[in-house]
Amino acid sequence: MKIKKRLSSAQIVILGFLFIVLIGSILLSLPISSADGKAVPYVDALFTATTATCVTGLVTVPTVSTWSVFGQAVILVLIQVGGLGVITIAAGIMVLLGKRIGVNNRILIQDSFSLNSLSGIVKFINKVIIGALFVETIGALMYMTVFVPEFGLKGIWISVFNSVSAFCNAGMDIIAENSLCDYALNPIVNITTSALIIAGGIGFIVWWDVARIIKDKKKRHFRFLTLHSKIAISVTACLIVSGMIAFLLFEYNNPLTIQGYSFAEKIEASFFQSVTTRTAGFATIPQENLTDSSAIVSLILMFIGGSPVGTAGGIKTVTFLVMIVTAISVIRNRRTANVFGRQISDEAIRKAVGVFVMSFCVVAVSTILLSYVTNADFLDVIYETVSATATVGLTRNLTPSLNTSGKLIITIAMFLGRVGPISLAVALNKNKGSENIVSNPVEDIVVG
Repeated sequence: MKIKKRLSSAQIVILGFLFIVLIGSILLSLPISSADGKAVPYVDALFTATTATCVTGLVTVPTVSTWSVFGQAVILVLIQVGGLGVITIAAGIMVLLGKRIGVNNRILIQDSFSLNSLSGIVKFINKVIIGALFVETIGALMYMTVFVPEFGLKGIWISVFNSVSAFCNAGMDIIAENSLCDYALNPIVNITTSALIIAGGIGFIVWWDVARIIKDKKKRHFRFLTLHSKIAISVTACLIVSGMIAFLLFEYNNPLTIQGYSFAEKIEASFFQSVTTRTAGFATIPQENLTDSSAIVSLILMFIGGSPVGTAGGIKTVTFLVMIVTAISVIRNRRTANVFGRQISDEAIRKAVGVFVMSFCVVAVSTILLSYVTNADFLDVIYETVSATATVGLTRNLTPSLNTSGKLIITIAMFLGRVGPISLAVALNKNKGSENIVSNPVEDIVVG
């Protein structure tokens, strides 16, 4: 208890993720976790535990052939814990055991989910866990219609694993070593995976907000949503549609990807590529076969990621729109940044700038270091680092060939991407004061 009082919420969250990663890496390094009964090198076990806990999906060894059922079960637990969050799982266990969640723990939950109030914390946690399990169950049942006829009883385990992985935006599967490329034209697999990715990435707060207006017949309209939900839904829809159009355009005549598809199949493949770049990590198209233009579009979508308080990574949709709206307000010489008839607070703008800059720095440093320790093409390197930092899991076939140094660089990038660069900075900041007591003199500088 004394330790808890000394640690900030950010420090507890980071230490929680670190603890889960270390426990997972130890379990995965045991011979029982390996399919052939031989211990996997610890660096690969650590990498796998990190990519699972941070719901990234980059793998140095094939998930389907490297790990035993026990190892796959460990990975599945890590994905679930990492997707919902360490604090969420811990609080859920406390509720299940009938233990009271004290004020300190409520504050911790509030900070981890960026909630505005302490009221209804326990109810919110229950909704998150029950809602997640419900959606994952529906997803698993949909997958079973494809995988059980193909794999028999093993298809049940495959369906459950893939459903949890897709909802948590982890991008790991136990079907084949080429992700979902064998199911590129399977509508059930495509639709189910896409729906799970969007459901997990849109954010739990949006779930309840949408449910709220649906229940109220008099307010069953988009305008009655909160500003957060309006932004999350609008930006998500715009990014998915614009990404799909871009991929369709740039890959239309690419013989290595979708040239041989019918027009409907091209739209299906382009839609999935647009969705999966939103930090999901599943692939129906080999990423190394994409045109450079499509790869750059993927980089942008990966960096933006999903929405806050969800299972997705990236700088988040809300952060992206706040940056865009702020830039527009500067261009138009307006004092305030406004969207949907509401003014964005200065605090939100400062946080958005901080998240963007810190994430950019992580990507930049990771790219420089990885370029130094590998001989890979620059586009492949930056694709790898953005994918890791944004916890996406897509790779241009670079991950399996990484050396030990490269694996450690990507491991750190994945961890930083999941806990958040801002959270880490706050956790390491010894100065507890949030405001300057004394204001310094103001002096104009030249910007732009």
